[in-house]
Amino acid sequence: MNSSIRSSRKRTVVYISLFLIVAIAGLAYVKWVPYWGKSLTAITTHSIGDSILGNPADAGSFSWEGTWSYVVTYFLAVWKAAVLGIILGSLVQVLIPADWLLRTLGKTSFGSTAIAGLSSLPGMMCTCCAAPVAAGLRKKNVSVGAALAFWLGNPVLNPAVLIFMSFVLSWKFTLLRAAVGMVIVFGVSYVANRFAPAAEPDGLDKMIEDSEEKPADGPFLLSWLKTMGRMALFIVPAYFLSVLLIAAVRPWLFPLLDGASGNSFLAILLFAIGGALFVIPTAAEIPIIQTFMTAGLGTGPAAALLITLPAISLPSLLLVAGAFPRKVLWFVSGAVVLLGVLSGLLGLFIL
Repeated sequence: MNSSIRSSRKRTVVYISLFLIVAIAGLAYVKWVPYWGKSLTAITTHSIGDSILGNPADAGSFSWEGTWSYVVTYFLAVWKAAVLGIILGSLVQVLIPADWLLRTLGKTSFGSTAIAGLSSLPGMMCTCCAAPVAAGLRKKNVSVGAALAFWLGNPVLNPAVLIFMSFVLSWKFTLLRAAVGMVIVFGVSYVANRFAPAAEPDGLDKMIEDSEEKPADGPFLLSWLKTMGRMALFIVPAYFLSVLLIAAVRPWLFPLLDGASGNSFLAILLFAIGGALFVIPTAAEIPIIQTFMTAGLGTGPAAALLITLPAISLPSLLLVAGAFPRKVLWFVSGAVVLLGVLSGLLGLFIL
């Protein structure tokens, strides 16, 4: 083994180690430590707090006060994770060697999708906060399936949320979420590769070769600050405006239903679509479902929300719109809504 190869491998190990140190420290502060306390709360009180949507009976019609109140509440809940997402999304682009990422996650095989999906489990981020990392992975030419699996796996298969759910809702909700979540993260993401432009034969090998030969783009710190600045310049305004928009239409996305209307196919469809459009912080689907069911919502629409609320949202789709082909995002959105509807129909009988 010549000296240049040894040097390259040593540099790869150092860069990946630095990234992991930042990721572990950030996630411990933003996610892991707070979730430990929330887990104890869920176990002892069978609750993790009030619904971010408030009482469904008090939702009423549109008001600027209600819209702004939701926007403020939402961003107070997610801003730390959102900042961490931008930091990690930019570090992926400048710190992790492209050839290593391409060899690990660059293929359209199920293996690359599975590795990315499993790698998402410690992240525990909501769909919007995971979006910058997914976009960063795509900037490094990671396959569509792998980037999607990482993006969707963060909110859908969040281990902490599954624990909360078992104590606040029931083990049946947890089992349904885990089963359908695996279909979304590993199945939908893998199939989504088919909706991306076909790569040329030997295309991956050429990209790896080019990335190995490409010289470093200036000093690391300067390159990172530039990348993070560009990312923040797009993400922050788009994020804020899209959350403001979706908060404004909130009263029409989740109408108060009870009795027969609260457990009908139409209710399941409406709540599946509303859940796929709406944006929430991590784990907020649990008190939302708990509150809605107390107000009379049936198990069918509740099961639909269980799947679609965390998986995607209009803001998160806008944040990754430049990273994925449009056909891919339409396919993912349609698949999430469909699986939400199927989960709702299943929920009529098992929940």
